[in-house]
Amino acid sequence: MSARHFLSLMDCTPEELVSVIRRGIELKDLRNRGVLFEPLKNRVLGMIFEKSSTRTRLSFEAGMIQLGGQAIFLSPRDTQLGRGEPISDCAIVMSRMLDAVMIRTFAHSILTEFAANSRVPVINGLSDDLHPCQLLADMQTFLEHRGSIQGKTVAWIGDGNNMCNSYIEAAIQFDFHLRIACPEGYEPSAEFLAKADARVQIVRDPKDAVVGAHLVSTDVWTSMGQEDETAKRLALFAPYQVTRELLDLAAPDALFMHCLPAHRGEEISLDLLDDPRSVAWDQAENRLHAQKALLEFLVPPAYHHA
Repeated sequence: MSARHFLSLMDCTPEELVSVIRRGIELKDLRNRGVLFEPLKNRVLGMIFEKSSTRTRLSFEAGMIQLGGQAIFLSPRDTQLGRGEPISDCAIVMSRMLDAVMIRTFAHSILTEFAANSRVPVINGLSDDLHPCQLLADMQTFLEHRGSIQGKTVAWIGDGNNMCNSYIEAAIQFDFHLRIACPEGYEPSAEFLAKADARVQIVRDPKDAVVGAHLVSTDVWTSMGQEDETAKRLALFAPYQVTRELLDLAAPDALFMHCLPAHRGEEISLDLLDDPRSVAWDQAENRLHAQKALLEFLVPPAYHHA
């Protein structure tokens, strides 16, 4: 049987996604109660980082150790990947030694090519197109605080980036309505919008996106690799700052999320993460639990001695 990969939310059925995030809640409870649970004992996760990371690195490494396995951190400086070995060759060799591979990279095609040549599960830890692991954590956080997100309204404020693309996929898979407020020319990718059909609406005014929304989410205005555009983006996105006043237009029980790191005073007002409606810290912690559930789902348990 070929390995299951997780490069996008579309790699699972809606039922599988819900069961993974429900399992994340169970694994969180086990950890909070100090219960040792090690189904991936002797399993090894290889983690390839072409982009720097705090939450992705910590959550996968700690998660794998908590599940009884090990994680190996690989940067392009440490491997032949950074010296031009073909991705397909790397995938063939690495997947013969590892039980799963997580990749955080720029071009999404690196993930698809690696997965096509890997005999073990490949997980997208972030690409320029998508950030599906973050959406698992976001959906787990909403479920914990407010129950099912099905039929609810979500507002995305800011850049139509990889997070925004993953929110579009989440709207399809978790069955919610998504309003995206972004400046002209900064819309999410057309291929993702086409898949979503009438579920997703693009607006220019953040107020139009937020009114009555049950969840409001944003991200930094300048992503990794776009640093040369910072000044231009700061000016263009200034009207898209999420403030307490903007949140007041949302539903009375609305939640605010940010995948972090946050630039206070830019995409969010200085005090927004301290607002009682913000669940950004729970959301960050849930990267650990949701990804543990994903690893448990994708990686077969270790062999038993006869």
